[in-house]
Amino acid sequence: MPAFEDAADSVSCGQAMNNPAAVPRSEGASAPWLMVFGAWLVAGASTLGALFFGEVMQLPPCVLCWYQRIFMFPLALILPLGLFPLDLKVVRYGLVLAIPGCGFAAFHQLLVAGVIPESIKPCTRGVPCSQTVIEWFGFLTIPLLSLAAFSTIIALLVAAHLRSRT
Repeated sequence: MPAFEDAADSVSCGQAMNNPAAVPRSEGASAPWLMVFGAWLVAGASTLGALFFGEVMQLPPCVLCWYQRIFMFPLALILPLGLFPLDLKVVRYGLVLAIPGCGFAAFHQLLVAGVIPESIKPCTRGVPCSQTVIEWFGFLTIPLLSLAAFSTIIALLVAAHLRSRT
């Protein structure tokens, strides 16, 4: 008799596969997952970009760049841990790293732009923090890329948190 029960189960599963309304969907859970996944993609791309600049192009990072790396690199490891299965507590852990990293990136960008004077001396050793090593399209610098990455990660994680509450 178990063969008949299995056959009956496969028929009902087949009918459910043909009828999308019969398959329960959790639309609310997919949006936060996609947002955390997007934040992970940004963190992963930023980590790979920082490693490319440092290891392939041989650009030495300044002190502020190191602090930004300290906050970005763990995000590339922590965020995917909350994806399988979706654990929205990863949003908290991600924001704890992304918010200070964004602060360092904003400070670095203001230093490069000349808004904050070099006399503060955040970089006393090695490469000066106010030095522009790469400038694409006449305005896109490494600190600005870092600021954009941290801001995007924060926005995606906050949106995932707000979406999960509804």
